[in-house]
Parts: sequence; structure tokens; C-alpha cells
Amino acid sequence: MNRLLIFIPLLLFCKPTMTLAQKAPKQDSHITVDGIERSFFVYLPSGTDPVKGGKMPLLFVLHGRLGTPSGTLKLADFRPMADRDNVILVYPAGIDKSWNDGRPSTPAYKKNIDDVAFIDQLITYMIRNYTADSTRVYVTGMSNGGFMTSRLGCALSRRIAAIAVVAASVDQGTDCHPARPVPVMYIQGTKDPLVPFDGGELKKGAAGVIDSHQQALDRWIAIDQCDPVPRTTHMEDSASDGTSLTRVEYTNATTGVKVVGYTVVNGGHTWPGGWPYLPKMIIGITSRNLNACEAIWDFFKQYRLP
Repeated sequence: MNRLLIFIPLLLFCKPTMTLAQKAPKQDSHITVDGIERSFFVYLPSGTDPVKGGKMPLLFVLHGRLGTPSGTLKLADFRPMADRDNVILVYPAGIDKSWNDGRPSTPAYKKNIDDVAFIDQLITYMIRNYTADSTRVYVTGMSNGGFMTSRLGCALSRRIAAIAVVAASVDQGTDCHPARPVPVMYIQGTKDPLVPFDGGELKKGAAGVIDSHQQALDRWIAIDQCDPVPRTTHMEDSASDGTSLTRVEYTNATTGVKVVGYTVVNGGHTWPGGWPYLPKMIIGITSRNLNACEAIWDFFKQYRLP
């Protein structure tokens, strides 16, 4: 058996050594969807009064396959941005540590779990029970959580203001006809050993045929009717870690909606600027030339639902 597949079930997105309760305020919660109890935790920005401070943006962060909410908090730690800009964070849990992103090989798909309904109802729960702004709901995720994020952008465009996908693209079987243009960001490494940058049939992990990084961007450029000629920015290897970045930005000048892509040259199946959850020889390089959390939040906060 491939050594990569041996290590991943043991270590992928392991829980951090320090508990969340030691770090900052967190509330564990559950809701029932389709007769199944679903769990998630909520991080409230520290030092704020949600009542006096008014309604706050709501950011969902979806774990990867075999991941956990607590491990994903360490992998993709949005707490500094949440505290600075008064953002409510939600880290939900998938069934059997997976999301039904439409690919038949995921455990959640095999159990016919409706994760679109789960996130839809969780958005409603958060708006009703917290001071969350219904016009500023955002979703991001990595790997299986990234594919699920793409699916949510297609299915819940009336509820989600913008999405960002890391180390994933779009399953080619996804029926994507959003009710409104959706601002999107995709961040992908050229040497991702699990989700190939050039797309095609997946050879490791969950099966499926997926868009390449550029095909995913092109799909949304067409949906959002953006100018197909991008503004391109190159970022050198200032961290001296062997990676560099190219950022492309496609814009619809009328609506202001943007499709943004980051190519992480030599980057692996990782969250740029985040926790290297497995050795480099297994998942590739975690670039330090980009703080993905900051880049994603800077993108999200431009948008709100009409």
C-alpha cells in the first residue's frame, strides 16, 4: 500500500496539543438535520460584546477528509482575524470525518448525507441564535472540505456571499447553476500529491474526476461573467522555502464580482501559512509566502449579499 495512504488516516488534521478552551471562547453545539445529530463549534471574537457591537460576519471553515473541527482550527486559524474584525467562526464536523461533496467514494456520500441541507440549516441556526449578519456569510475549506465549499457555492448562492477553496477544485459531476454570481477564490499547489493541479481522475484518496485549477476558475469566470483577461501578480519566494505564487484576478466590472486564483508553485496538499499536519515528504511544501487565512478574509470582506 502506498505509504501516503498509510500515514494519512493516522495523522491527517490531528487535534492540537492545546485545547480550544485554553485558547479562547468556544461553544460546542449540535443541531438535528434529517434525524441525525450534527456537531460544530462556534468561536466568538474575544473582547467584544455581540449585542452592543451589532451584527457580525459569519465564517464557516470546513475540514478535510479524516479531519476534525479542532484540528482544522490549528490548520486554518482565523482567530486573529476574528478578534480584530469581529467575525463569528464556525467549524462544523462532517459525518465519518467526511463531506458529501458529490464524489461517490466519500463516506458521507455512501450514507446519503445531505451536507448542503446541514450547512443551510446551520446558517439559519447561527442567524437566529447569534448576532450573525445574514448578508455576510462566507465558507472556506480544504481538500474534501474544499470540494464541499465549491458545491455550496453552487447550491446556496442566495445564502453565501463568497467562497474560498484550498487544495481542491470542482468535481466535474457537480451541477453548478447558482442563482446569483458568486465571488470565488481558489488556492492550489502545483505539486499537490492528492488533488492534482492539472485535474483529471484522482489516483489517491477519494475517487472522482475533477477540474484542473484553471478549469475551476474558467467555470466561475463564465458563471460570473467576468472579463476573461486577468490582472496577474507574481510573488517571489521571500520566505526561501522553495515556493512562489502567481495571483490572477478576473473581474465583472458591472457587478464587482471577482474570481481569484492563487497558484502556489511547488506547493503541496497544504494550507499556505498554516500548520504542516504531516511531513513534507508526504504532503509537500507548506508555503510561507502566503498567509491563506489573511488572503481569504481580505477577499471575503469585500462582499455581502444584496
